[in-house]
Amino acid sequence: MKKIILLFTFSILFIHCKPAIEKEKNIGLIAQKAMVVSAREEASKIGVSILKKGGNAFDAMVATELALAVAYPYAGNIGGGGFMVYRKNNGEIGAIDYREKAPLAATKNMFLDENENVIPNKSTLGAMAVGIPGTIAGVFEVHQKFGTIPMEEILKPIIELAQKGVVVTYKQEKRLKNYQNDFLKVNQDSILFNKNWKENDTIKYNALAETFKRIQRNGKDEFYKGETAKRLVKFMQDNGGIITLEDLAKYEPKWRNPVTFSYDDLKIISMSPPSSGGVCLAQIMNAIEPFDLHKFGHNSVKSIQVITEAERRAYADRSYFLGDPDFVTIPQKELISKEYSQKRMANFSFEKATLSSEVAHGEINIIESDETTHYSIVDQFGNAVSATTTINGGYGSKLYCSDLGFFLNNEMDDFSSKPGVPNMFGLIGAKANEIAPEKRMLSSMTPTIVEKGGELFMVVGTPGGSTIITSVLQTILNVHEYKMSMNEAVNASRFHHQWLPDNIKLEPSGFSEETKEKLKKIGYNIDETNAPVIGKVAAILVLKDKTLEGGADKRGDDAAAGF
Repeated sequence: MKKIILLFTFSILFIHCKPAIEKEKNIGLIAQKAMVVSAREEASKIGVSILKKGGNAFDAMVATELALAVAYPYAGNIGGGGFMVYRKNNGEIGAIDYREKAPLAATKNMFLDENENVIPNKSTLGAMAVGIPGTIAGVFEVHQKFGTIPMEEILKPIIELAQKGVVVTYKQEKRLKNYQNDFLKVNQDSILFNKNWKENDTIKYNALAETFKRIQRNGKDEFYKGETAKRLVKFMQDNGGIITLEDLAKYEPKWRNPVTFSYDDLKIISMSPPSSGGVCLAQIMNAIEPFDLHKFGHNSVKSIQVITEAERRAYADRSYFLGDPDFVTIPQKELISKEYSQKRMANFSFEKATLSSEVAHGEINIIESDETTHYSIVDQFGNAVSATTTINGGYGSKLYCSDLGFFLNNEMDDFSSKPGVPNMFGLIGAKANEIAPEKRMLSSMTPTIVEKGGELFMVVGTPGGSTIITSVLQTILNVHEYKMSMNEAVNASRFHHQWLPDNIKLEPSGFSEETKEKLKKIGYNIDETNAPVIGKVAAILVLKDKTLEGGADKRGDDAAAGF
């Protein structure tokens, strides 16, 4: 009888203890040594295959970047550019800017008519929208500095993938249908993507395979000075563009110092201008650090308020102060100081929303798409790479060079065509980001690496145009403040505010009616119509036992691979 009573008592105790046990987390792919997370499984696997051959994160960066040019033509590219932030296993950090540049013949008013009004679509569709591509120069520069496997070997699986072809996913089928009219409008002849491609069809990229073979034989110069360069320039000029052989020959990527700052016990390492990502991320995180987000709760009214108000102020500053640091003076030190952000939040109140019309840029005295793509890499040696690459809009300028097998970017739209007039992502620009020959256009790309206790903790980034910064922010907060797994953090519902227009974009079905009503009551405008997808995060978390957890976003066809 005693045994039964004891057993009963133990059972009662166990039941009462159960709520204290943490609910089981939804965990992503776990890898013991190395991992790649990107927008397509094919690219992630090719990146991992290079790591398995003994290559490092930088070799895998080249492989993944170029594999995305084949497997994900929507944003992966050799006709665009990007940014990469790295952290080596000895703690050394750095960044490379292989962002596109304005052609030598570009002018400040090139997208304005005689009345100085912006000409619709001129900066987004067709050859005039194209900036000088930086992707090939960028990956060769990274490989030259840090690579260990011959470039010829890295290019082999890329060429094989292009020749074998890539299977169309359901999401890709829908995307291709959406852009058919633009393809027909911009291209003089029918292109590979005008065919009625269906899910499970295989698209072979033979022209792109031939371009990669020439690059494999002749190196970077093939793209910027060789046969490919000549054919590209002829194509551009036949289509009314202004890019010349001199433009291509003069293009060089730039090594930059990343933006670094602290948040609680984390060290954040992110991209510096001409990306606005690191500066804006620092401003927002500095502004919210004094608030107890963990106590407020994930996506609670108070958390949304604090983050929204910090975003509002950071994006107001972005539009005014940021541009290409080789052309404009940026007060970066002041902008990312904790004192400045806290001063900017001085007029914040939980009682009511601040109006964007009442928020201008901050007082400092001194004399950018959801169609980008991101990948994160951690290798078996402990090196980490966070890289975001883009052709700006979906399929860039929609101009496709059938001869060479790739789309050209429409990055010229990321300049301020006219101060105060929004670009395709609704971002307002100012003089700091006006068009000038050889200038790099402002970006929102935010490739980011996070340290904790001096050790690698997180690699994160996303596409998403103006929502990139806020998606990276929320992913970091989801792990750090709300104790989510990487998989949960990446796939949680997101929101976004960018100063103008003055509304909070909410992913539909991601927020309760009660939360929305409370926000409206205190003066926030809610927009769920233009926010079906906010970011497609690709991230890696280093767990306590030093294994790696991948976060691959369900919003896309993203996939993690590792070993």
